[in-house]
Amino acid sequence: MVLAQAEVSAVEAVGGFAGGLYLRSRSPEQLRLAVIAGLPLNLFRHWWTMHVNRPFPHSDVYRSGQPVYLGDAEEAMRRYPQLMAGLPFPFGSLYVPVSHGRECFGVLGVLRPATPGIPVSDADRRRIHEVGTRLGATLAAMAPHRPRIEWDAEPLAVTLQSPGSPPLRIGAFDWNLEAGTVTGDEGWRAILAVRQEELPLTVEAVAARIEPEDAYGLWALGRRSAESDQPVTRRMRLQGADGRPHLVELTGRRSRGTDESGATHLTGYLIDLGAGPVVAESADRLPFGVCSLDRLGRITYMNEVAERFLGRQRADLTGRVLWEAADLFGPAHEDHYRAALLSADPVRFLVRHPDAWLSVALYPDVEGLTVTLTRAEEPAYAPSSMVSPGAGSPADRAVALYRPVALAIALTEAVTARQVSAVVTEELLPAFGGRQLAIYMLSNRHLHLAWETGFPKGFLDRFEGVGLDAKLPGVETLTSGRPLFFESMRHLAGAYPGIPLDAHVGARAFLPLIASGRPVGSCILGFDQPRGFSPEERTVLTALAGLIAQALERARRYDSEAALARGLQDALLPHRLPVVRQLDTVGRYLAGTQGMDVGGDWYDVIDTGGVPALIIGDVQGHGVQAAATMGQLRSAVRALAVSGHTPVEVVSGTNRLMIDLDPGLFASCFYIVLDPATGRAQAVRAGHLQPLLRHPDGRTEVLDLPGGVVLGVDADAVYPATELTLEPGAVLALFTDGLVEQPGTDIDLGIERLRRTLSDMGSVPLADTADRLINQARQTAERPDDIALLLAARWSAPA
Repeated sequence: MVLAQAEVSAVEAVGGFAGGLYLRSRSPEQLRLAVIAGLPLNLFRHWWTMHVNRPFPHSDVYRSGQPVYLGDAEEAMRRYPQLMAGLPFPFGSLYVPVSHGRECFGVLGVLRPATPGIPVSDADRRRIHEVGTRLGATLAAMAPHRPRIEWDAEPLAVTLQSPGSPPLRIGAFDWNLEAGTVTGDEGWRAILAVRQEELPLTVEAVAARIEPEDAYGLWALGRRSAESDQPVTRRMRLQGADGRPHLVELTGRRSRGTDESGATHLTGYLIDLGAGPVVAESADRLPFGVCSLDRLGRITYMNEVAERFLGRQRADLTGRVLWEAADLFGPAHEDHYRAALLSADPVRFLVRHPDAWLSVALYPDVEGLTVTLTRAEEPAYAPSSMVSPGAGSPADRAVALYRPVALAIALTEAVTARQVSAVVTEELLPAFGGRQLAIYMLSNRHLHLAWETGFPKGFLDRFEGVGLDAKLPGVETLTSGRPLFFESMRHLAGAYPGIPLDAHVGARAFLPLIASGRPVGSCILGFDQPRGFSPEERTVLTALAGLIAQALERARRYDSEAALARGLQDALLPHRLPVVRQLDTVGRYLAGTQGMDVGGDWYDVIDTGGVPALIIGDVQGHGVQAAATMGQLRSAVRALAVSGHTPVEVVSGTNRLMIDLDPGLFASCFYIVLDPATGRAQAVRAGHLQPLLRHPDGRTEVLDLPGGVVLGVDADAVYPATELTLEPGAVLALFTDGLVEQPGTDIDLGIERLRRTLSDMGSVPLADTADRLINQARQTAERPDDIALLLAARWSAPA
């Protein structure tokens, strides 16, 4: 497949050990992982989608069309701290756009060993850029023959070719048992390092190339073959051309009368098996378990001790992903495997075996992982997913910090209480092996359930609205300000006799949520099994509870401000448009889904005394300030318009007012006065997008009207007026950039798509036309910008 070939080529071109190819998706705000090379698919499920506006290198490359090169973790942390919070391991990475002309299809990324202090070379930059350019040209050539190039399926997992594995070698031979001579084909000669002119070899010459202790096996093979009609096989060690011994397998069968003398021959194959079987033999003698995994996590070998620890035969497990196939491992251990795959450092942790504790060590290289399993003493605390004491490599410490750091950074992006709770579920629970979570918020001295997951349905209902005088751990952790830890439900019941318990027998942690000394609520973590909490874990959980409390307090203020902004915007946008003879008007507004869901886009239709004025505008930014500035501009335009000012005076006066107000924002607008009786109009444009005009015959064009700069920049800006005429049956479409702009795609493509849609509408009611034009945007789950649309259709007066 084209995509997989391109990703593999990119990885090989710059000496990488893994990579990923992201393509745009049906959702304009999301990139989706199309190909992942050299890494397990499910272990990196969190990275299957990438928002185009998030602070990650993939997003920056897609939006800007410029490559990003990160030589090591220090540079990556400085430029993209969120990337390193999610993958806090020492690796380098390169990212280039997959584009052709002005269209960007996606981003090609490669992970490779870090080169601290050494920038990515010009040669490597050129190589990966060439791969991205070729793929972009290939996708562009496919585009005319298929719908828009996008990816919405699961990623394709690709295995990279091992750079250090020699190919299997096979050679055919013919041994004349009576003459004592041997000949062979090119493969046989290559294994034995024999030239063509040296043939035929004597049996003694062949024996000289065999390890002395195996020479007797050669004679035994010949003797048994001469006496039997069955094929015989002998495995022996052979001196290779490089001086190193190779393990070979000699398989032959007796044949007679193959030459004029009718001599007995032994024909067969010599197979160079490499070092693998030698390793297997020695590994089976070790007193601890050994497994070999490829870079997709699949088991390629395991010794006999590993079989016993895992409780499965190697034939059942070979080819399967270790942490998915072995009951010994679970989701809580996935971070350790991620660390090993992205780092050159060994990773160690503890797991619970039915009979004993096991120390697991992961030793990575560019070809895969070697896993060792050794019996260990029972730890003082159940380690869940935390790194075992004494594990001190950088990768070990990265695993220990990964989830807490990821949680802390993810909380900075969460703006609503629901988003905060979702982040805690996704980041905090896996970090400590938890299965249940409940968050209670304080309101009027009572605790109310704000979020729950993992508890039996209805179990928490009995605790809803409890007062601060109740003798419950969720209450007392808040009133005392101290976290409460119970290693099992038996310990919890002993501390709080009579407290209702669910069916789980595991541990519980009750954390106070206090922000800047103010009580916010309490957080409950539940575990399926009894477990201890080490001092380090208690410290980390207490600190994280403070971060969660701050995020919830911020979300509470955000919700209040968002409600104010939505109310302000709802009051400022027109609830209905004036009825005008011979002119139909329809407006639509769609809030963005990021930030406060409110912005500065607006539209209006103003009755100026018989001749209506239409205006659409877009104030920079979102939130209360953008909505308030929009309201001031709308009021200014209305005041100037109804006072009899010309379109030029209206726009120029509004520009000077915005500069005097100095809100720190700027705005674009389009203002047009239209006489429905004659169709004559006068338009002024201030940095706004050109409108569309659909003629009565369906032909639709993007108007080319001169204009001035956006409002709020230059007090002396000039705004020229343009005269145009609308025929009966014509439709004028005014819109803001949120309707046509998609990250990674030229805005002209969006305008052209809108033009075609309007042209194809036919004779339908104006309201249906408006709904269809923004229908795709309405169905999109995430919209970075809000949208305003104003349509005006002129019709003839009845005779």
